[in-house]
Amino acid sequence: MSDLHAQVRACTLCAPYLPLEPRPIAQFSSTARILVIGQAPGRITHESGIPFDDKAGERLAGWLGIDAVTLHDPARVAIVSMGLCYPGKAKGGDKPPRPECAPLWHGRILPVLPADRLTVLVGTYAQAAYLPAMKGRPMAERVAGWRDLLPERIALPHPSWRSALFMREHDWFEQDLLPDLHAEVAARL
Repeated sequence: MSDLHAQVRACTLCAPYLPLEPRPIAQFSSTARILVIGQAPGRITHESGIPFDDKAGERLAGWLGIDAVTLHDPARVAIVSMGLCYPGKAKGGDKPPRPECAPLWHGRILPVLPADRLTVLVGTYAQAAYLPAMKGRPMAERVAGWRDLLPERIALPHPSWRSALFMREHDWFEQDLLPDLHAEVAARL
């Protein structure tokens, strides 16, 4: 496993397309029974080297019913996004993850995780890749299908500041989905 971690850290495949030096960021271990697949590291995460090391990470931890220490514990929670490096800024947010990244790394990293894990698909890019039958459907519809996806996986909006509007418009998210998600996460941990 340490070889795989070293290979990930040494990756420079997308260097010509990135605004900053490559800094692949992923946390995983053979014991992590929660897997979070997001979009790609943001600028703050790129600087710290810690996945979801920002306000979005605080919100994500709250949604999962865990604290930041648990979220950042690779023995318990794996975080392997669709892109492992910061893709740069675009109008209204960050650029999409590089398309080369997930095909290169997910097939090598995900098999080392426990088979009985809960996969948390955060945002459109992860959901398009891992819930192809729901591709093109609105975020609320993808997330509202949580009862059909649990106990193996769940779709969540990206936990950015914009998710406050999502939660205001869909009160079932906090009232119904989060208690079920907290129970699933607690059972895995």
